[in-house]
Amino acid sequence: MQNFNHIFFYASIMLLAGVGIPIMGALSGGLGVRLQSPALVAVVLFIVGFVLSLAFLFFVEGLPSSLPKEPIPIQYYLGGFFILFYTLSITWVGPKFGIGNAVSFVLLGQLVSMSVIDHFGLMGALNYPITQQRLMGLLLMAVGVLLVVKRF
Repeated sequence: MQNFNHIFFYASIMLLAGVGIPIMGALSGGLGVRLQSPALVAVVLFIVGFVLSLAFLFFVEGLPSSLPKEPIPIQYYLGGFFILFYTLSITWVGPKFGIGNAVSFVLLGQLVSMSVIDHFGLMGALNYPITQQRLMGLLLMAVGVLLVVKRF
């Protein structure tokens, strides 16, 4: 029963994170239209995120008692590049293409990349091979994205 509670808790958090992606896209796109600069929007959002992350670190987690003894491979810092790319792209593309359309393709990209990452166990991820069932799910999601973004 304990394992089910963890799964439900984790799934709930990630569901809320997923709910936040289109909201973030709409807000970022709206800010981009008003500021006329996706790069400036990224700077503003990263400053807000930095301040909130610091507050979370100090008031919720607390400062770590020690730092890692071994150097951290540089590729682990590249997540910042993907955060920036997403922020710039949703800010620029969202208002022109539609937030629903943009996020639909983001979702499809996430499903494809997570399947590859899981299949090969890349970057320390748990290994979950791409089965025929998973492949069929990806194909159905691709069709679903096309149906969602198609304007009749």
